[in-house]
Formats: sequence, C-alpha cells, structure tokens
Amino acid sequence: MRGVVMYAPGDVRVEDREDPKIIEPTDAIIRITATCICGSDLWPYRGVEPVDHNPMGHEYIGIVEETGDDVKNVKVGDFVVGSFVISDNTCEICQAGFQSKCVHAEFVSQTIGTQAERARIPHADGTLVVTPGQPDEDLVPALLAASDVLGTGWFAADAAQVGPGKTVAVVGDGAVGLMAVLAARELGAERIIAMSRHPERQKLARHYGATDIVEERGEDGVAKIKELTGGLGAHSVVEAVGTQESFMQAVGATRGGGHLGYVGVNYDVKIPGIELFFAGIHTLGGPAPVRRYLPDLIQLIWDRKIDPGKIFDLTLPLEQAAAGYRAMDERRATKVLLTL
Repeated sequence: MRGVVMYAPGDVRVEDREDPKIIEPTDAIIRITATCICGSDLWPYRGVEPVDHNPMGHEYIGIVEETGDDVKNVKVGDFVVGSFVISDNTCEICQAGFQSKCVHAEFVSQTIGTQAERARIPHADGTLVVTPGQPDEDLVPALLAASDVLGTGWFAADAAQVGPGKTVAVVGDGAVGLMAVLAARELGAERIIAMSRHPERQKLARHYGATDIVEERGEDGVAKIKELTGGLGAHSVVEAVGTQESFMQAVGATRGGGHLGYVGVNYDVKIPGIELFFAGIHTLGGPAPVRRYLPDLIQLIWDRKIDPGKIFDLTLPLEQAAAGYRAMDERRATKVLLTL
C-alpha cells in the first residue's frame, strides 16, 4: 500500500509500505477513505520531536475490511471514525472518560500511521465508532475532523467548563482553536473571544461563533481580555497552541476561580509555580479523550447540526502529502485533507 513516511525533519515521502495484517484478535483492518495532516505533525517536521523513518498520520475515517476473532462492535463493511489514541473503552480510566490515558493507550501516529491507504487498528471495539450509515461525500471532511481536532477542541472547551452565561477566550487560531470556538458555541457560551491575527481564520472563527476578535498577544492580549471582561478575565479559557507565550497568556486571561483547558502540545513550556499559585484557577488538559465525545459528535455531524469540515482549506491527493506539510508549515493552510 502507499503511505506517508517522514525520514527526517522536512523530509516527507510517499512510498510503498507493507500492507497491515491482523496481529491480535482485537484488531481491525480499515481501508482509509480520507486522512489529514495535523498541526502536531509539524513538531517532527520542524525537528522538535525526534523522527527517523516514521509512518505518519493519526486522523482517519474509513471502511472496515477485516476483523479479528474477538471484535464484536464493528463488522466488515462498516464506516467508522477512529480516535488518535487506541483505547479499550472498558478499563477504569476509560470508564471515567479519559480514554487517552487507557491502560492500553497507544498513539496511532507512533506505530501505525494513518496517512496511508490502510491501517491496522488495535482494540477496534474500543477505538472505532460506527457511523449511522454510509456517509454522503459532503460529510467526509466533517467526520474526519471528529477524529481529532473537533474532539480535541471540544475537550478543551469541556475542560474549561464552558457553559451558558460564560465568557470564553480561545488562545490559538489553528484547527483546534477554531474547533474550540465551535464547541463553545454549542455548549451555550454567551461570549466567545477568539485570539487571532490571521484574517481568514478570524472569518472562520466568526462563522463558528466568535463574538469578539483580539489580535494582541502576550501581556497586551491579557490586558485586552481584561478590558473586555470588566477587569476580571474570562470564565473559561482554551489554550490551543503550546508555546510559552500562549500558555502564560491563557493563564493571565483566566479570571480568579475560572477554568483553563489546555490542549496545545507544550514541549518547551515552563510554568512559573508562583504565578500559577497566585492565579487561583482550575486547570485541566493533555491529550484529548476524543473517544468519549465521538458518538455524540458523529450524530451532530450526521444530523447536519454542525459542520467542522470547513476547517480544511486545502485538499490534496495522498501522493502530494509533502506539499501539504509545506503549506501548513508556512501557514498557507490551516489544515490539509488528503484524499485516497
């Protein structure tokens, strides 16, 4: 089969890879119908994460082609959406709603790679969710978004305790940040402040429910949020970037007693303990338990109540994956959909 492999930072190739096979009786093989490039894929692309002939990709939708003997919830021919973290969905941690910390947790991007024609999905019953039927073509981008960025943005908003009457600030205008704006709207937020300097992303943020746009960053960004909230800060803040500046901006923008949901992958962030101590805020974040939200998100998409698929602003065939990586690295694209 054809699949994307990253040989080294900036070196992305599409080449023949070995076809996946059932290894464990809980496995399933899916034929991937669409996949995409994630902002987190840029970490190894830029040399922040180590990379050496890595299979790439962790967002995927497709059709089940084969199942192991112990798979009961999905069957051959089902159209499925999968999470970017493998989970059995039955352990105590999964049952508490944190499938990304399952006792069998495994990041799809590290060993499987779904920027490919097919993939083996371990713990298929716990990881894959079957759609109500075979989707129309126009639903494909939206369902693909549910595999990661929509679920991650939703978790961030949920972790930030977004709800009716709340003012929400979203730090980050990438795909996850924009999905957090959508989630905040659906969760009933009264006011949604998107922090963005990019005109096209501002436009999409408005489409998804942003009531205000703040272009300032750092201390100036915090000051603007305080100005818009009577000097108090936002009730709920989402951090969806993962840099030192963005994280501290998010901490500063959260009012005392407020909630911060952080989902930006923060390799180099160092939080001054005394600042966090005196901020007096609640924090929750990390890898999103997308599997917790998938059934409800799929239904919202299926009923056409939300359309997260607009997040994809560039579509390329799998063979042009390298061009897609360049476009996202250079911020010429927010998120790239790869067709097969």
